[in-house]
Amino acid sequence: MRPRQQRMLAVTAVVVGIAIAATLVLRALDENMMYFFGPAEIAEGLAPQGEPFRLGGLVVEGSVQREPGSLEAIFDVTDNVATVTVSYTGVFPDLFKEGKGVIANGKLRDDGIFVAHEVLAKHDENYMSPEVAKMLEEKGHPAGVTTVIED
Repeated sequence: MRPRQQRMLAVTAVVVGIAIAATLVLRALDENMMYFFGPAEIAEGLAPQGEPFRLGGLVVEGSVQREPGSLEAIFDVTDNVATVTVSYTGVFPDLFKEGKGVIANGKLRDDGIFVAHEVLAKHDENYMSPEVAKMLEEKGHPAGVTTVIED
């Protein structure tokens, strides 16, 4: 081989290597991304069926149901436009409360129930996840108010 052919072969090998590396990185990022949806978007059918995503909103007052001695719980999450029922098996975070903001990671079943494998609650009195706060503000929930008051 002449030196020119060797250089061309080396350049081609480097370009192919970079292309393979970029493809692997993009696929890994795509597999690890979790999209955020509110109850209204789920009701509109925008959320993927059977694919993991995040659901955020406010826990509806009086909706948490748990069998005594069981770790399985069912509760409703709302954005004041629509409501989604969530099924979760596990221990809730200490700050999980009805009327407060919550984010649940999981999948939507065919029957419309969101099966959560992780539930996250706000970490202090004044904090709400930016995604949930923005979604609630867009749905007409008063800014700065993190509870749902029902009479």
